[in-house]
Amino acid sequence: MPKICFKAFSFLQSKLSSRGVQTFNDCMEVDEGETVRGLMKKIGLAEDDVEAVFINGRVSSLTAEFKNGDRVALVPPGTPGPYRVLLGIRDGKKD
Repeated sequence: MPKICFKAFSFLQSKLSSRGVQTFNDCMEVDEGETVRGLMKKIGLAEDDVEAVFINGRVSSLTAEFKNGDRVALVPPGTPGPYRVLLGIRDGKKD
């Protein structure tokens, strides 16, 4: 089973913490073939809760499958304009 390290930012932290999900550098095992979309569903996030997904520091899609050692970050909507450009978020998450 692949093991990933997971981070959530901004209001996602309180939303997930209230459900008992660690939100900062929590390393967890995921099923082979697990996707970002599948992880979000497992931890109780709707697609509208997340504007951008980063895997290993690069903007990624919701259909990306995890590999062992991946670092995953979820960013909620509302990231200010200049930071969107710096982070590489242009049109939000990709399918």
